[in-house]
Amino acid sequence: MMRSLFSGVSGLKVHQTKMDVIGNNIANVNTVGFKSSSVTFSDIFYQTTQSASGPNAATGAGGQNARQIGLGSTLGSISVNITGPGGSQRTDNPFDLMINGDAFFILNKGGTNYFTKAGNFTVDEAGTLVNSAGYPVMGWQADAEGGIKKDRVSALHVMAEENMKASPAATTQSTFFGNINSEDEAFTKSDKKDRYVPLQMQFYDALGYEYTAQFHIREKMDNTGAKLSGQYTVDLATITKDGTVLVDCKEDANNASGMDYSGSGFTQLTIAFNTTKTTQYYDPTNNSLIAAPTDAQKATAIKVEPGGIIPGQGTAGTPGNALAGFSTTLAFAGTGALTPDPADAFAAAGDENGQLKIDFSQLTNYGATSDVDSARGIDGIGKGKAVGSMSSLGIQTDGKIVAAYSNGDTRILGQIAVANFANAAGLEKVGENLYAETLNSGSFNGIGEDITANGDKFSTGVLEMSNVDLSTEFVEMITTQRGFQANSRIITVSDSMLEELINLKR
Repeated sequence: MMRSLFSGVSGLKVHQTKMDVIGNNIANVNTVGFKSSSVTFSDIFYQTTQSASGPNAATGAGGQNARQIGLGSTLGSISVNITGPGGSQRTDNPFDLMINGDAFFILNKGGTNYFTKAGNFTVDEAGTLVNSAGYPVMGWQADAEGGIKKDRVSALHVMAEENMKASPAATTQSTFFGNINSEDEAFTKSDKKDRYVPLQMQFYDALGYEYTAQFHIREKMDNTGAKLSGQYTVDLATITKDGTVLVDCKEDANNASGMDYSGSGFTQLTIAFNTTKTTQYYDPTNNSLIAAPTDAQKATAIKVEPGGIIPGQGTAGTPGNALAGFSTTLAFAGTGALTPDPADAFAAAGDENGQLKIDFSQLTNYGATSDVDSARGIDGIGKGKAVGSMSSLGIQTDGKIVAAYSNGDTRILGQIAVANFANAAGLEKVGENLYAETLNSGSFNGIGEDITANGDKFSTGVLEMSNVDLSTEFVEMITTQRGFQANSRIITVSDSMLEELINLKR
């Protein structure tokens, strides 16, 4: 009977332990990334009152089984359902992440790496990606070109001061497009000086300052003042910055037309259009328009539709004189007479020679309204850009952190690394949603892995919730309660039997 008392006590203890685990599971039913635990029991060493014996052929006696009395139960294991996924909770917070797979986030606490499934991250005052307890999220850094350096993991300073700005770039190319109508009323104004179609072009220097170049498009005249059909001059009038005139190209009174401009950096350009009603071909070999190319000319001839610009048209109105193809250049050379000197203002603008290439191939000479405009870059190349400030920050499914800037730049700032373990269930819970490696979990190599290496991915704006199943926990709670109750009855019944035994002496 004394054995039954202690068996009952052992049963009470293990059921109490199981109830403690159940209570912890239920308490963490809404804890982000929590993994539930379960308890198993095992029996205690048996007291053998008679060992087993085999059959005896000599005596004819049969074999007998061992006679053993159990001494109660003990705790077999407390195992964590580490691989069971929790539910997904949508938050739309760009720094909330969920791992789709068995990997773990890597966090650093006091110089030691720990691991977690909880992806509720934020950025602290220093710009470092951290969890809710302020522990840095570990990953790999990016180089200047956005390449990921997969060495030992380190804290990701995604919003550090050096990442908040994007470098500017000088504009090296620009495009003029639109239509010039030869009958536009701008060409018939009473004051000859006002007879032009204005055109503005914005561009950046290498420091990110924005400038505006004002051009005047006029009808081309010969020395007698007669209009040259389909030909126009393009003159640079002014270059301004924030409303301040840096370059002012004055009208040249000595020119016969009185409308040419003199100023540094831009030579008056003549452009010409096909004024016929049929398709023509430009022959660059002979610098001329032809109705149809010969077999020898077909390889180099350029088709010019009615109203289309003629490539190679130069300042003298003759093809090939100054305009190579459809473009010219604006060179930023100062006169030394202006304050500030344009040579200083534009020293780092344009290409390596300080020249900005301008493409005219998109201009037409139709009967529609004159509507000429410009765009930085040619086919999107050489647009230049101002200094950019970070406008948004996002995390891709592979963990790469990408920043977008107000000047159109995007930059990879780093990548979140993950850790995988041979036996993830062997990790040790240390509180705060953290796990530590143990001898039975496998070790972390300090470098980590790309989450896509095993086909996993991150979900952004989503959190993994607890994997506690309340229905299972309530059933386990009922069986645990009944088990505890039954073991308590063992003690009370054993006590009653002892009482009867003591009463025998009366």
